[in-house]
Amino acid sequence: MPKNLLILLLFLSPFYMNSQNIIWKTDINDAVTASAEKRKPLLIFFTSQGVNPQLQNEIFSTRDFEEWSRKNVILVKLDLSDPSISDATREQNLRLKNAFGIEEIPQVCFSEVTSRKGKTNFNKLGLIGYKASGVKSWISESSLILNPE
Repeated sequence: MPKNLLILLLFLSPFYMNSQNIIWKTDINDAVTASAEKRKPLLIFFTSQGVNPQLQNEIFSTRDFEEWSRKNVILVKLDLSDPSISDATREQNLRLKNAFGIEEIPQVCFSEVTSRKGKTNFNKLGLIGYKASGVKSWISESSLILNPE
């Protein structure tokens, strides 16, 4: 009996596992470089310790999101409460939060990036937060932000 249970668990585990193959950049400069190389906009996830985890748990941890994000965006996670980042990086992240008009956290901002003569310019495409309607709806709304009709 235990052997059958183990086989069943091994068979079913891929259906219940959260997506763990997502790589979030935590340095905006690295993200800007990747955006230029891959010609993809940024998905900047502004978060902080103690915020509601629904966006991460119900959207970002799904295979649908993993597949969509891999094709469409460069993922950036800016944790405004991260004690391991330098004061200069924290200040830079707060300036970005304010420049994009982020008023509540967690929040996602989509942005195109251009760099000329050492100067980086961000073009805000839109904002989106947690949607209780599920990952497919969230992806659909995000796709409309990236590719308005």
